[in-house]
Amino acid sequence: MKNIFTTLLLIFVTSTYAQEDAWVYFTDKPNVSASIANPISILSQKAIDRKQNHNIAIDERDVPVSEAYISDLKLQTGITVLAKSKWFNAVHVRGAEIDISALSNLAFVEDIDFANNNLDSDSRTSNQQQIKDVEDETIAFTYGNTENQVEMISADQLHLDDFTGEGITVAVMDSGFPNVNTMGAFERLRANGNLLNGYDFVDRTSEIYDYTSSNHGTKVLSAMAGYVQDNFVGTAPDASYYLFRTEDASSENPVEESYWVEAAERADSLGVDMINTSLGYTTYDNPNYSYSPSDMNGQTAYISKGASIAAEKGILVVVSAGNSGATDWQTVGAPGDSPDVLSIGGVDEDGVYVSFSSQGSSAQVGYQKPDVVARAGNAFVISEFNSVVQNNGTSFSSPIVCGGIASLWQAVPEASPTEVKNYVRQSASQFNTPDHFLGYGIPNLNLARNLFLSVEDNPIESFEFYPNPVISQLNVTFPSNIENVEIVIYNQLGQVVINKVISNNGNALNVSSLASGIYLMKLLGSNKAITVKFIKQ
Repeated sequence: MKNIFTTLLLIFVTSTYAQEDAWVYFTDKPNVSASIANPISILSQKAIDRKQNHNIAIDERDVPVSEAYISDLKLQTGITVLAKSKWFNAVHVRGAEIDISALSNLAFVEDIDFANNNLDSDSRTSNQQQIKDVEDETIAFTYGNTENQVEMISADQLHLDDFTGEGITVAVMDSGFPNVNTMGAFERLRANGNLLNGYDFVDRTSEIYDYTSSNHGTKVLSAMAGYVQDNFVGTAPDASYYLFRTEDASSENPVEESYWVEAAERADSLGVDMINTSLGYTTYDNPNYSYSPSDMNGQTAYISKGASIAAEKGILVVVSAGNSGATDWQTVGAPGDSPDVLSIGGVDEDGVYVSFSSQGSSAQVGYQKPDVVARAGNAFVISEFNSVVQNNGTSFSSPIVCGGIASLWQAVPEASPTEVKNYVRQSASQFNTPDHFLGYGIPNLNLARNLFLSVEDNPIESFEFYPNPVISQLNVTFPSNIENVEIVIYNQLGQVVINKVISNNGNALNVSSLASGIYLMKLLGSNKAITVKFIKQ
């Protein structure tokens, strides 16, 4: 009986995985030069403007995949085309191993990369596609349930200055968005025309709200865009949002990585500023497709390489770190392992690490994961039934931070995506002592804004300060025609730690009592001002 059972199990497993998944890479694209010369034929005007603003070149990767090649593939025996990518000049196919391997005989096929790494002659990391080593009205919200998670990252200070994400466009990649188009928590979003269209890449339909088997995307969106008077305020209630379903909640298969990359390309073409994805990929139903923790190096997973291209294209990508901290897997999953994205870990309402939050590891060589953290323990979100609920997961710390950054970026629109990421990290609570649990710590987005605004309208000319970083004595020089200067130093919480007037003949400032970290220093004198940052070692 045992032998019969074993035989039946083997037959079942074999038949279950008879169909393989693979990425097929093409040799070229048609009409590349003509398309780049006429970019409006392949990109929206908003996308073109965003690239110009950030000095990002329009290149061959912006040109669509050859539809003629795709049509030819569909005619091949046993081949189903599931997704396509212009960035990788590739398609995701499914079929028998022998049928997929036969595609290499086609003149326009450059390479084939099986999701089952054992079927490749080379490892995933040897793929030929390489990634390069990218007086205002005051708003006083009553936050209600979300007060803690909004104030923890100082997004409320941005809101007070009327920076609520307006003008920033976010693409949300997730698994389902039921009732977003009807429920009251998103009425403000719809009324302001900020709920843009979307697409379901899994079922290939524009009816993005029809998939009701998962409410995950609805909850994720609420952390950014939800608004219930005096009860719930997301971190970017006035940003604009595209909704893309890329996750098939019924199974785990690497085609979901391909859906995600395809959606990211769509987002790029639409001129999206940011992507939030509260998804992560580590292991699959077919264990032959699964990654190992050592693969979480930003260069192995297809989705991580795609996220790096999205960042290179000028999109700020925010990703949940994952919920594997208390499991054998433990480390941050893909695409959060990419060095080019902000991966967000989790803390509780008191700012203490929550054990489920995925951790950084030795696989992430030369860069820090997670990047920063926000509330993930019992975070407040809104369900598809328009009810405020509490859920655990870095799925929610990610949009909390993403929305906060959207509000920050509205305040400093001249900043590049790289600058935004860097200042968010620098504003965090343990920037000088990062670890695998909290990364750089809890960001202070109001401090990040102040770090940007280093030069005010009437700067003091010929001002210098040194050394920076400083250990004990900070020397400050300014023009001789200014007799005295008031110096105000703020810590990362925005608190005044030194307030002193210095004269031109006594311009050394003792900062030895300050803890190590980043500080803002404001100098005021003769109706002139300047704000700079320095590091105390």
